[in-house]
Amino acid sequence: MKIIDKIALVLIIIGAINWGLIGFFNFDLVATIFGDMSVISRIVYALVGVSGLWGIKLLFDD
Repeated sequence: MKIIDKIALVLIIIGAINWGLIGFFNFDLVATIFGDMSVISRIVYALVGVSGLWGIKLLFDD
């Protein structure tokens, strides 16, 4: 597994945990840590989204 795949996987896990917290407890951990739609939180959301797209590639790797 390449380093970029590991980074993408970690970001996908972070995103999944954050969405789980939102769904179960209405608690947005990223917004709590970095501020509600601050520049840093938007970067985190964007990186998680790109990682999710990268994860599609991981499904089809041998």
